Amino acid sequence: MTHQAYKDLWEKIKETTRHCDPSDPLDVIWKYPQQLGHGYIRCIELREGLEVEIFDCRLRNRLILELPERLDWLKFHFHLFGQHEDKHTNVGNKEYAVYGSGLAPKERNDGPEQRALEVTVLIHPDTLCSFISNPTGQLPTGLQQLIRPIEQECYTRVATVTSAMETVLWQILRCPYRGIPKRIFLESKALELVSLVLDQEIEIHTGDDRTIIQPLKPGTLDRIHYAQTLLQKNLHNPPSLVNLAQQAKLNECTLKRGFRQVFGTTVFGYLHNYRLEQARQLLAIGDMKVAEVAETVGFASRSYFAISFKKKFGLNPKDYQQQNGSVYQSPSP
Repeated sequence: MTHQAYKDLWEKIKETTRHCDPSDPLDVIWKYPQQLGHGYIRCIELREGLEVEIFDCRLRNRLILELPERLDWLKFHFHLFGQHEDKHTNVGNKEYAVYGSGLAPKERNDGPEQRALEVTVLIHPDTLCSFISNPTGQLPTGLQQLIRPIEQECYTRVATVTSAMETVLWQILRCPYRGIPKRIFLESKALELVSLVLDQEIEIHTGDDRTIIQPLKPGTLDRIHYAQTLLQKNLHNPPSLVNLAQQAKLNECTLKRGFRQVFGTTVFGYLHNYRLEQARQLLAIGDMKVAEVAETVGFASRSYFAISFKKKFGLNPKDYQQQNGSVYQSPSP
C-alpha cells in the first residue's frame, strides 16, 4: 500500500475520531481501519514538541507500506507485542527502536499479520535540545548522533526493552488519571522512557570513562565473570541490568564498568557479540538451518540476525555456512 493510499484510508474514517479523555482535547483516539485490522491508535500531545502514541491492534493480513523520503521528529518506538521491519530496523516483541532526526529515507515498512501493542514517544529536536544541550546549544558527545542535518540520513538503533522500560510502558498504558494529573503523569513517564534510552546511548557511544581508571577488586572480578555466565545461560530471556546486577551482587554502575574493563563493551553489547559468535560456530558445524541457528542463540527475528551477522562477519549467515561448513541437509523422509 502506498503512503498516500494509507492516508486516504484514514481520511475516510475521521468520523470515528473521539476524545479518550473528555476533559482533554489533545488526547485523541481513532479506530484502526477495518480493512486492515481491529484496534485503535491513541495520540496524546503532552506539550509543544512532545507526543505519545499508543498503537493497539490486531492486523488482518501482512501490511507493507511504501513510505516516501521525509523529515521526522525523533522517535522512541517500543514494542510490547508485535514486529515490524523497515530499511534499517527489525523490531520484535519486547524490543525498541530509536530513530534520530534528519532525513528518513524512502523505504518499506513491513508488518506481518499479528497482535501489536506499541508505545511511541515523539519529540521535536528543539524540545530535546531544551532538555539536554549546554548553554551554547551543544549536545553531549554521546548524544550528538541523535540530531542530524536535514540532508543527512537519520540515526537508528534497535535494542531489548529493559525491565525498567517495560514497567514505565505499562504505567503509561494503565494510567489511572484524567485531565491535568493525567498530562503531568504521562509527560513524566514519556521523559523517563527517553532518559532510559539516552542513558544507553551515552554508554554505547562514550563508555563510562570516569570509572575505567579504577581497578577491579578480585572479588568484583569474580562477580563480573559470574554475570557473564548468567548471560551465556539465558540467551533467550536475558535478565535486565537491574536483575543481573542483583544476581551478581553488584550495583549497576560497577557491573557496567566491569564489563567495559573486562570485555571492552557494554553488558548487552557483550550479549549481542556472544550470540553472534555462537551462531558463527554453529553455522560452521553445518548441522542446523540458518533459522534454527538464529533461534538457538536467542534472535527472535531471522532478518535482524542476518543483518547483525553480516555487519560483524562480512557475510550473510547462509553464505558463511556455505563457505565454512557443510550446509545443513534436511533428513530424508
